[in-house]
Amino acid sequence: MIEDNGNQLILPDEVIISKIYLVRGKKVMIDKDLAELYEVKALRLRQQVKRNMERFTENFMFRLTQEETDFMVSQNAIPSRQHLGGHLPYVFTEHGVLMLANVLKSARAMKMSIRIIEIFVKVREMLLTHKDILLKLERIEHKLLGHDENILLIFEYLKQLEQAKHHQDDQANRKKIGFRQE
Repeated sequence: MIEDNGNQLILPDEVIISKIYLVRGKKVMIDKDLAELYEVKALRLRQQVKRNMERFTENFMFRLTQEETDFMVSQNAIPSRQHLGGHLPYVFTEHGVLMLANVLKSARAMKMSIRIIEIFVKVREMLLTHKDILLKLERIEHKLLGHDENILLIFEYLKQLEQAKHHQDDQANRKKIGFRQE
């Protein structure tokens, strides 16, 4: 699955992307998934975090609540509670991933964290690209709605003109009554 090719890890982007979740408006990775990618035991990873808690602010790492964990399991983001090892998982933001590699102090963790950061950057770029496209579509839709209103107004004027013409024709075709001079 993961090959180490000298200084670079060969790992499909999709593998890492599939392990990135959106929680509390932040893109995060679960401790167990990171342990797997860093090739360390999840228990060791959590121990290192606990020993270095001052390095992991809320912007770097937080623990999922029971409700958040249940939601992720129910949405099949996490296969089951057993997958988490029977605890509420820690989740790490992009900055937390890098800090985690620093506290684990292994070459593998450093290489993998660089790879993960590259993926986070790609995801951010993809989202920005899609955001630009969505904004452009929204502008086009707004213009079209304006055109729709103008077209409806034109049809209303045409309808009024048609009614006026019809009324004029009715007046012209009426039988004239009254005095005629010959």
